[in-house]
Amino acid sequence: MSENNAGPFDRRTVLKAAGAAGIMMATSAFAATPRKRYAVVGVGSRARMFTGAITGKYRDGNEIVAICDSNPGRAALAVRTVTATGASQPKAYKAADFDQMIRETRPQYVIVTTPDAKHDEYIVRALEAGCDVITEKPMTTTAEKAQRILDAVKRTGRHIRVTFNYRYTPPRSQVKDILMSGEIGDVMSVDFTWLLNTVHGADYFRRWHSKKAMSGGLMIHKSTHHFDLVNWWLGAQPELVHAFGSRQFYTPATAKRMGLAGAHERCLTCPEKQKCTFYFDLAADPGLKALYLDNEKHDGYYRDQCVWRPEIDIEDTMNVMVRYDNGAQLNYALSAYDAWEGYHVAFNGTKGRLEHRIVEQVGAAGASEVQSRSDQVQIRVIPLRGAPRDIEPWTGTGGHGGGDAVMLEEIFGTAPADKYKRLADERSGAYSILIGVAANQCFETGQSVKIADLVTGLNPPDRAPMPTRETPVPMPLRRKIP
Repeated sequence: MSENNAGPFDRRTVLKAAGAAGIMMATSAFAATPRKRYAVVGVGSRARMFTGAITGKYRDGNEIVAICDSNPGRAALAVRTVTATGASQPKAYKAADFDQMIRETRPQYVIVTTPDAKHDEYIVRALEAGCDVITEKPMTTTAEKAQRILDAVKRTGRHIRVTFNYRYTPPRSQVKDILMSGEIGDVMSVDFTWLLNTVHGADYFRRWHSKKAMSGGLMIHKSTHHFDLVNWWLGAQPELVHAFGSRQFYTPATAKRMGLAGAHERCLTCPEKQKCTFYFDLAADPGLKALYLDNEKHDGYYRDQCVWRPEIDIEDTMNVMVRYDNGAQLNYALSAYDAWEGYHVAFNGTKGRLEHRIVEQVGAAGASEVQSRSDQVQIRVIPLRGAPRDIEPWTGTGGHGGGDAVMLEEIFGTAPADKYKRLADERSGAYSILIGVAANQCFETGQSVKIADLVTGLNPPDRAPMPTRETPVPMPLRRKIP
């Protein structure tokens, strides 16, 4: 979105401009300022971050006027939940009545939190109806759908914000700060390994995410976060991708090796639930029960599908190489069955090396427990031929290590100017998913893929200034050789 739409009316600015004699008039004008109007499309677990913010901390400047979902039970639940806060009383609409919803409720913004493969449909329709869009990542799942969105933005002149909350997490912003400072020079290579354990990782294989047609696979649904981080950290655009991927762990064969008879339909009715430690008790979490178990009668969607099902078609083991337009190279790995959760990333630059590691504890998506908390955060700078220096990490509180709160303040509140350029639009959204799109193609063909061959009309996003390969580099400390 544009800076003009970044936050609500600034009362202090109004009072200052009005002067002492006009304080009462300015105060009245502020009180009369209408709230920004939002429609929310898709009210599964991820929508709750946005609805909770609008009906809570940011209710004075924002309101939800409409709810839209393909499941009438979930839509009704969302309406009851929002109404109970006293912030507003939205009207529920079926997915087929999206255009009617726009005409009747006149939202200024549409928040899209549907399954990934449906994002483009509602993003494009919202733009064409004159609304700006806030969309959950990934922006979409294929190159063709990304092209539709890019074309719609150009045609309508409206704006999209892609909610990459990882950018806003304090230690990840700190990594950006160090890279911008030039302490390790300009980055030439990046090694990035992300691990999902058998609690969080398994959860992708029991939901709709386990079908590539719906999620794009983990290369898009999950890795779009990670690719976006690297794109943003480097301040560069990906050019060429090569990748390998396979499903090795979440298979019927693994189930049998673990002593099970094989895969079953779902955990709720599984005859081997006592033997399988991947059993997921959907009824045990009140929020998940209300969202899914109580409403599966409407659409037949099971939130607790067996992770060993043979029809799963997404990968659980992936390796990707990316070349960037500034010459940097990325080696990236993702696996979904590991002994610990978190990641390690290292940047190798002309003046040294930056290492960053987070060990996380992550639960099932949408459960009442905080989804993501960090048990161990490390940041280290190693100068060329110099002594390593451990850096005290920046910290935050709340969802996604504090990133959610910072991002929500920027979307719904009043945030200061951001030197890190963390706000992401359709350009960043496209570049992040196109690496995953290219990787998925590599899995099938074994051939490298050029990003420029996937879409047209994609320009670089706004980036914070970074060291370049024209910047002078000091000679490193002298060492006796040999």
